[in-house]
Formats: sequence, structure tokens, C-alpha cells
Amino acid sequence: QVQLVESGGGFVQAGGSLRLSCAASGRIFSIFYMGWYRQAPGKQRELVARIFKSGTTIYADSVKGRFTISIDKDKNTVYLQMNSLKPEDKGVYYCNVNNDSNYWGQGTQVTVSS
Repeated sequence: QVQLVESGGGFVQAGGSLRLSCAASGRIFSIFYMGWYRQAPGKQRELVARIFKSGTTIYADSVKGRFTISIDKDKNTVYLQMNSLKPEDKGVYYCNVNNDSNYWGQGTQVTVSS
């Protein structure tokens, strides 16, 4: 089992920044990747960014150049630095971890006003 604790969501004006954090505990030695998804009202959950154990990262096209995913291996924490936020970035952001099974955080709300 892997336990995930998220933090860092909130309210920001367009153009602002937020940083999300997700601390993992439990069976973290076998994690293959960590990442972030988001879900806007009435829409499906979508991948925002993912970082693999190798350090390789992938991003949704809509956030490339604005968001940065990183990991602190000593703290077993994955971060999502979100800059130049847009109203369409609004949603609930979920941390996701895979170690052959998928685990999800409780979600953290991000609201961006225009």
C-alpha cells in the first residue's frame, strides 16, 4: 500500500503561480512513476504531468512550458510547480503513484480567476 498526502491548492488570479506537493509513504521503494492529474467540472480526469523513476517527464500539451514536475527522493515527495496559471487550469488536482498498482491522493482544489 502507498499513502499519499497532498497540499498546496488554492485560489489564484490568472497569471499567478501555485505549487502542489504530494508526500508518499508506505511501499514507496518500488514506485515506477509519480504524477498529477486534474479534473475540471463536467470533464474527465486528465493527465497533467508525470515523472518516472528514471527522471523522464511527460506533460500535457496544455501545460508545457508553464508547469514543472519534480521529485525529492529523500522526502518521497512529488511537486508540481504551476506558473502562468489560466482559468482553464481550474480543477481538482490528484496525485497519482504507480508501483504496479495505482494510488490516488484525496485531491486538492485549484481555482484560477480571470
